[in-house]
Amino acid sequence: MSSIPVTILHGFLGSGKTTFLRNILQQTEYSGDDLSVIVNDMSELDVDGVLILNTDAVSEDQGNFVTISGDSISSPSGVKKLDKALKKLCAENAPEWIVIETSGSSHPLPLVEYFKNSVQFALKDVITLVDATWLRDDFQQGATLIPKWQENVQRGLRGIENLLVEQIMFSNRVMLTKTDKVDDNTVRNIAQAIHPLNVYTEIIKTSWGNLDVRTLKGKQDYNFVLVEQLITELREAVNEPLNLSDKDEQSLVAKVLKDDRPFHPARLWNTCQQYLTKGVFRSKGFFWFPTRDDVSLLWSQANGNIGLEITGFWRASVIEDESQNYTEEHRQILQDKIDSVESRFGDRRCRLTVIGQEDEVDAFIGALASCFLTDTELGLWQQGAAFEDPWPKKIAKLSQKIPL
Repeated sequence: MSSIPVTILHGFLGSGKTTFLRNILQQTEYSGDDLSVIVNDMSELDVDGVLILNTDAVSEDQGNFVTISGDSISSPSGVKKLDKALKKLCAENAPEWIVIETSGSSHPLPLVEYFKNSVQFALKDVITLVDATWLRDDFQQGATLIPKWQENVQRGLRGIENLLVEQIMFSNRVMLTKTDKVDDNTVRNIAQAIHPLNVYTEIIKTSWGNLDVRTLKGKQDYNFVLVEQLITELREAVNEPLNLSDKDEQSLVAKVLKDDRPFHPARLWNTCQQYLTKGVFRSKGFFWFPTRDDVSLLWSQANGNIGLEITGFWRASVIEDESQNYTEEHRQILQDKIDSVESRFGDRRCRLTVIGQEDEVDAFIGALASCFLTDTELGLWQQGAAFEDPWPKKIAKLSQKIPL
């Protein structure tokens, strides 16, 4: 029996891994590829897993989807969970191709070692997604990345530069993402700056995760020989806490904000302008506004970029739509699902994960919490009152750049 091909997607927080994977899944729905997926989210909320399930290309019921949440897949416990997930996929069907989306803080080394001696699986690609706007803004078009990494090595630090550099070093493909937001000259400068880190890797520019899925099903296996020395040098370091280079005592944390209330649109807008700092690397999740209480909104922030996307309708609003002509049976199914959610407002609620250095994450979460409607404002909303809403409305997806 031939080995099952495996593709690993790495990339720092907010680099676009989930968008990239969603695009792959949308293509496989038409190409007929039998794809199984493992998604790792270091947050207990598992936002990425929910987004992948929304594509309808994979599901736990079909036996081709497993999620690993609340842990990094490259940690010792995470590797054990990966082994269990792979066994589950193979027990329920015979996957033709497996794609693993790692969490943003995961390191390639433990996964490469896991697959190195595998007979059942054939590692084909270790792909690292690199946010071109991040390298442009924070690393002078990539020019300061290697010097900052070298400085960390000399000081005995493991900062975000170490993780990004080492992700590139272990890759046989690097995807420069969000290239629609930078000019061609910047893309060229970034590619030239990171090329010395891995002269064997292929550097490809992409935007919105657009890439022909046929180019990912590589015929050649991953070349483990090229990384043997790297594995030896880094094996003891990869599971050390990731420290922030400018704040030696600050480690990377992921914290969750939960509430059933909606955000006040104007307060949220102003809070993002004032409290979103460089130490908040990533935040993501689902929420709602009183001004558009029928739709579920996806919040996705990476560094200074905030994106909002309509992901669907709350069941609490759908069940009240008389034009749907639901049968009593269908209406009861909807009501049961609504009742299963712990919320005063049907199934409406807010669930956000914030990732970054602890002090700035705490400050941002505190600021976000102050944006929820007060009891008085909730009463006004229930009476049909209007609220100031500066966020764009007539658009399915939108993006807002917040100066840091």
